[in-house]
Amino acid sequence: MPNLGNKQLRVLITRLSHIGDCVLTLPMVSALRDQMNVHTTWLVESPTDQLLRTHDAVDDLVVLRSGWTKQPVQILELRKRLRVDSFDIVIDPQSLTKSSLPGWLSGAKQRIGFAKPHGRELAPFLNNQRVSATKSHLVDRSLELLKPLGIDQPNVRFSLPSDQATTTVVKNFLQAQHLNCDFAVINPGAGWPSKKWPPKQFGVVARHLGQSFQIPSVVTWAGENERREAEEIVEKSGGHGILAPPTSLMEFTELIRHAKFFVGSDTGPMHIAAACNTPCVALYGPTDPAKCGPYGDHHEVILPVGWQELFGKQRRNDPGPIRSIAIDRVLEACDRMVAKTRAGIRQAA
Repeated sequence: MPNLGNKQLRVLITRLSHIGDCVLTLPMVSALRDQMNVHTTWLVESPTDQLLRTHDAVDDLVVLRSGWTKQPVQILELRKRLRVDSFDIVIDPQSLTKSSLPGWLSGAKQRIGFAKPHGRELAPFLNNQRVSATKSHLVDRSLELLKPLGIDQPNVRFSLPSDQATTTVVKNFLQAQHLNCDFAVINPGAGWPSKKWPPKQFGVVARHLGQSFQIPSVVTWAGENERREAEEIVEKSGGHGILAPPTSLMEFTELIRHAKFFVGSDTGPMHIAAACNTPCVALYGPTDPAKCGPYGDHHEVILPVGWQELFGKQRRNDPGPIRSIAIDRVLEACDRMVAKTRAGIRQAA
């Protein structure tokens, strides 16, 4: 770490994507703010910037367009933009070529990233201070990148932001739908086919929660394909599913704060829910929850029988494992979640 006396350190964070991974990086940035005098700039791709713009640990954002690494003009423009800020330190939690290249372009003398195997492609060469990770989960692993700065085992703080306009939008929706009661959020969408559980199965979950516990389910979506899936869930819910309106990431975050629990797969919305301390019933197919599960010990994680982590093309494209998760197992996990959340209410009363 450079000896800068009392000078405020200018730090660049290069976690560009995805939504869930950026959420899981927030505790690292929060710990940096809590324990050091820093001005933090986060380099990110849209739409995750929505969640970061008013976060209390982020001072500035640089938002990149997808595909920028293939455009020499954009690379030169980025170099010029980053050099203006005279960064002292770069922290690269993603540790891929596309995340380590901006750090190298910035001219910062200290560029912290992961050693192999978590540092991949050109990242171990472009980052000049490499940390050998010992932790499995992305939250804990990202926090290890702060060790070269003298920060070890800090408290985990997500602190997803909110604002009055977003709060009003969500409050009006809840009032219009008469959701002044316990409700669940079901999110069927996922960026990879390998993470998608059939909508008709989610419809059974919504019907079960309504019939067995009088808990309605708000079904969230993003984009027209997910909207059609959400509509199918509502149709098969026996009148216990409610289609969510279009929501921004901020609005989804505010909605999930009001939910009793979340049901869905390994996606950005699931990690937002966990970051808001909303319990999750999380279905996993290709990915390892030990590495990227909902953070905390109050969640229900469901893996396929005989689960094995997938790699290569299968990791994104093979829906077989997650589709093999039997509906009865999900219903039983939801039953346990209802019992736990309602026990918490009784204990708090």
